[in-house]
This record gives sequence, C-alpha cells and structure tokens, in this order.
Amino acid sequence: MGLLPSLTRRYNESERWTMLLQSQLPNEYRIIEEGLNSRTTVFEDPIEAGKKGLDYLLPCLGSHHPDLIIIMLGTNDAKSRYNVTASDISKGAARLVEVAQRFEPGFTRTAPDVLLISPAQILELENGKEGWEGAQAKSEQFAHYYELRATELDCHFLDAAKFVKPCEKEGIHWPQEEHKKLANKLSELIPTILPLDN
Repeated sequence: MGLLPSLTRRYNESERWTMLLQSQLPNEYRIIEEGLNSRTTVFEDPIEAGKKGLDYLLPCLGSHHPDLIIIMLGTNDAKSRYNVTASDISKGAARLVEVAQRFEPGFTRTAPDVLLISPAQILELENGKEGWEGAQAKSEQFAHYYELRATELDCHFLDAAKFVKPCEKEGIHWPQEEHKKLANKLSELIPTILPLDN
C-alpha cells in the first residue's frame, strides 16, 4: 500500500507506514521494508511478471533472518482477473504464514514469529479502476477469513480495516493519514509480540 492514491509516485520514507513505524519504535527494533506494487499472495499475475509473494518469501527470509514477519497481502488478489474468493485469498496468505513458520533459520534460534494482517477494505466506485469488479465484497470478508487462518496456524492477527480506510476518490490506496494510523497501532502491538528482553 505504498502508492499514493493519485498513482503519481510511491510514498517516500517519511510517509510510508513502515518507516513511520520505525520512527516510533525503540532503536533496538529495525523494520525491513519489502513492499512491491501489485504483489499477490500465491497467484501468478498473467499480465505483470514477478508479483507472486510465495516465490519471493523464502529468499527474503534467508536474506534477512527476521524475528518477526508482518504479512499484509491479499488486496491485489481481489482483482477480477484472478477470479478467486475471499476464502481463497486468505488461504493464499495462510500459505505464506506456513512458509515463514517452517523456515529453518540455521544459525538463529527459531523461525520468525508471524503477524498476519487482513488488508483494509476496497471501495468500488462508479468511476473506479478497471479490473476490480467484485473486489469490495471480497474485501469486506477479509477479516473473517484471515482471522480463521490465523487461529488455525496459531499466529498473531490484526484487522487493518479497523484502523485504516482507502481513499474515497480512488478506492484502493491509502491517504497519508491512514499510514500514520497503522503505524500508531503497530507501534503499540509489536513490543507485545516481540519484547526487547527476548
């Protein structure tokens, strides 16, 4: 969700929720960004190559060896070209959680903890973007299914829709103020998941 609703550029480091979060956490925490426009959970994009999160996750884990991984994917899976349900999308996200939980970290102690975030809702507007037909109805079910998957996999869960909303004129990407809201919530939550004395 790093793109401006105007689609003219990505938010910069002082605007994205990830770096806002970094600025709010104690210095002992380090946030590593791995955002990518149009990334999916497990679905191969037939138009844009290199967007499947599943292909990227394991090399990413091997590169960074994180203590905690935050997964908030699924918005792009709601595009009409994938023709999948909200349940299917949550299962794609669950597959990523499983990869992280089964990661063999080698020289580090354990696999990373996982926080699964169900994405914010999508608004279908009369002048909305082509290719998002039916996305709002799917996104309204995200929290229900993502929470089920988090319970099944015994990972942490957060419903982003409780804190952030997309741009009312564009319907998908977040205004700057919404990035601040998510950063604020996560700055409270992360220390409870990953205390500094660990």
